[in-house]
Amino acid sequence: MTEFVQIHVSGRTGIISLNRPAALNSLSLDMIRAMTTALHEWRDDATIGAVFVHSSSEKAYCAGGDIRFFHQKGIASATGGAALIEDFFTEEYSLNYLIHHYPKPYVALMDGVVMGGGMGIAQAGPQARLRIVTERTKMAMPEVGIGLFPDVGGGHFLSRATGKLGTYLGVTGAIIGAADAIYADLADVFVPSSELPALHALIAEAKGDLREAVRSFAAPFYAQADPSNSSLAASRDAIERHFSADTVPAIMASLAGDAGEFASIALETMKKKSPLMMCVTLSQLRRAATLDIADCLRMERNMVRRCFEHGEVIEGVRALAIDKDHSPRWNPATLEEVSATMVERFFDSAWPDYAHPLRDLK
Repeated sequence: MTEFVQIHVSGRTGIISLNRPAALNSLSLDMIRAMTTALHEWRDDATIGAVFVHSSSEKAYCAGGDIRFFHQKGIASATGGAALIEDFFTEEYSLNYLIHHYPKPYVALMDGVVMGGGMGIAQAGPQARLRIVTERTKMAMPEVGIGLFPDVGGGHFLSRATGKLGTYLGVTGAIIGAADAIYADLADVFVPSSELPALHALIAEAKGDLREAVRSFAAPFYAQADPSNSSLAASRDAIERHFSADTVPAIMASLAGDAGEFASIALETMKKKSPLMMCVTLSQLRRAATLDIADCLRMERNMVRRCFEHGEVIEGVRALAIDKDHSPRWNPATLEEVSATMVERFFDSAWPDYAHPLRDLK
């Protein structure tokens, strides 16, 4: 336990409460280590039947990794070799892997903001997960806006989202709500926030399969976040048409030729993102579609090292969270300047296979 992660057991359920409200539960290395320790202990404890992860605050489940920490440590080592940054991403991705393969039901209440690293601690493997959203859910993988890419296994779960929805979400960084999240297969059930006290009581007392109990509890509220009525469902044809293109310039050209509101908003959104990292993200998602979670995380661990070497993430975080001028000086500044060689560099191995920090993932 740390001051930012509260861990306890209620009945047969291990409960992890994220408790860093001032930072929207942004993950620190200590928080990652606390979660990892608890999950390892509960995995082998026969008295624990399930795990429930939630926030102590209604504002956010988890807004991602601590980007101020990334900036501080990143500028201290232009090569990305700062020990704490290396430890952070290695241990975060190891936690993502542990969650993905968790052998017991893993239930995440994604109330409020859930972005980046928050998605990584919610998207367990299909054999374990149950992902709950509310009307307050604001979900995104917004990394291209800070000079990064959708990591924490984002290559795996976005490339497997319905149709080209994952490509759209990864390349634009768009924020979606509850019905959209269910439609994209990034969430499972909806519970209105007014019912959360009753949900917490149910979880504390659950004796059977926690997922089935929560599904039954959520069933009466299905119509309040019907995925067939979501904005993503309404834009599905446009998403498939535009985001099936093979390159980011081709996607943007396709959007530019569409007079519809969805295309206009998507195009304007993409114009603000890192040209390089949009291209890297598209390549990542295409590659990840044929990789298992271990290989995806190994690829992303390599990519994040390259990001700090390049410095795009340092500039992106500066503009968003440090100086807050919202005017990042992207390098390159335009899509026309992004070359295939630049993109390929992010996938060049930073370590020999025997020395990769995630080499032991199976």
